[in-house]
Amino acid sequence: MESAITATDWLRALRIEASPRHHLVCFPPGGGSATAYRNLADRVGPGIAVLALQYPARQDRLGEPAVTDLHELADRIAEELLAQPEVANLSLFGHSMGATVAYETARRLESAGRTVARLFVSGRPAPSFVETRRLHLGSDEDLIADLERLAADPAPIAVLRTEPGLAEIVLPALRGDYQAVETYARRSSEPLRCPVTALVSTGDPTMSVEQADEWADFTAAAFRRETFPGGHFYLDERPDEVAALVTRVLG
Repeated sequence: MESAITATDWLRALRIEASPRHHLVCFPPGGGSATAYRNLADRVGPGIAVLALQYPARQDRLGEPAVTDLHELADRIAEELLAQPEVANLSLFGHSMGATVAYETARRLESAGRTVARLFVSGRPAPSFVETRRLHLGSDEDLIADLERLAADPAPIAVLRTEPGLAEIVLPALRGDYQAVETYARRSSEPLRCPVTALVSTGDPTMSVEQADEWADFTAAAFRRETFPGGHFYLDERPDEVAALVTRVLG
């Protein structure tokens, strides 16, 4: 068995370990990039190699079209991971939109015979949740307002109203991500074989603790739920606590 996953256009290495005991692949939230997990990567314990997905249409992949179908996105990520050597103790971590993408990717990996050690899902209701909003069909102002609703500090988001050049770069990928989330519907109720850890914050306007507990229905293995103070982007506010949890759970 090979000891490491190789970085690619899709997979960015955030923490390299000479002899990793675990590989953690992180899935960014809507509008986010691989760098969203740099704080987590810097803080996890030794022996954990951390990689993060870089979706198309952002940062150095800005010239590529956004993937607006969540199932297609999971297909392409699973294909990327399946092309890598099989590694021991591969776990997935996704926040918000990334949680659903990570879940769908885990399903595809398990269907292909790959073992997923654990799935971490953060800040997102279980796949049975049906999104009724259609913000991706609305105005740029609608998208900006929703970002402000979720942000711990809305002031940096407001710049998108006064800097049209920046908005032109940021909003197309964000709109594509909203479309992927708002049109998503699960295609299978078959539970995962891997254990699932659901993370939720007490002040998240997008979900409740009860919705986090519904992830238990999507695994045939162990389930645990962890609650943190903060809003939707509590990961940015409490990276030490999240990293400590990941380190403890992976062992």
